[in-house]
Amino acid sequence: MPKALITGITGQDGSYLAEFLLTQGYEVVGMVRRTSTVNFHRIAEIQDQIELVPGDLGDQISLIHILEQHRPQEVYNLAAQSFVQTSWTQPVFTGDVTGLGVTRLLDAIRIVDPGIRFYQASSSEMFGKVVEVPQRESTPFYPRSPYGVAKVYGHWITINYRESYGLHATSGILFNHESPRRGREFVTRKITNHVAQIKLGLTDELRLGNLDAQRDWGFAGDYVKAMWLMLQQDEPQDYVVATGETHSVEEFLRVAFEYVNLDWHDYVIQDPRYMRPAEVDLLVGDPSKAGANLGWEPAVSFTELVKMMVDADIELLKVSS
Repeated sequence: MPKALITGITGQDGSYLAEFLLTQGYEVVGMVRRTSTVNFHRIAEIQDQIELVPGDLGDQISLIHILEQHRPQEVYNLAAQSFVQTSWTQPVFTGDVTGLGVTRLLDAIRIVDPGIRFYQASSSEMFGKVVEVPQRESTPFYPRSPYGVAKVYGHWITINYRESYGLHATSGILFNHESPRRGREFVTRKITNHVAQIKLGLTDELRLGNLDAQRDWGFAGDYVKAMWLMLQQDEPQDYVVATGETHSVEEFLRVAFEYVNLDWHDYVIQDPRYMRPAEVDLLVGDPSKAGANLGWEPAVSFTELVKMMVDADIELLKVSS
């Protein structure tokens, strides 16, 4: 039975990846930080099928111990300070975890077992102020946040260890991917959560920043399959994972509100507090390499994704109220 280690297993992507790997017959080990608030709700239904181990991307010794003790064949690095807005107020912490943490994990693999296959969660935020549309694997990076800068470091150190030490190390440049498990601090979940609250009469306004930003949004459950496919290839390469379509925040709003028969104009207030110091205006990926080499394509459409998230938030609020 193959064994995989997932860092960030309690996050959106980690939970979907763990579920997927279990269906593929894997033994799944998940690394969790010993923090004051450990949140296991995303993996509650599979918690008895996986093994959780304490570790931290800031502590290389803990990473070496985990690899030595559990001997995984595959490592998926999904742990990070992953919220762009937070990276402005915690830039050094973001750099340490999201950037240097990748180096610590790669070096632990090099020391313990260079045969381990490694997946790095790169991000479309690395493209930032885009120099070409759509963005593909060869598009130059121009990050516009401390998070984007840290992800560029993690991306290039993965390539560096692949080329320097012959590791099977791959970066997946994933464009925005959402789900009902997305954290409420992210704009998509903030929208669907508020739509549900407004529909149920629990609030009457939604405050947002830039409504013109355009993103390539897909379903996280589709994207974790691409991660796995990358590590099944003979040769490690980097891949853009995206839908190839772009939608604005305003369009996301419109679809979400219309789904519950409301007009977003009646409830949304633009608030300067939610504007970023430097904004990323247009992200849209070209997933043709992933399609050709991995046979991967997204299954859930933009509209289906928005409706899925609204439905889930309405159900969640009904249960909790």
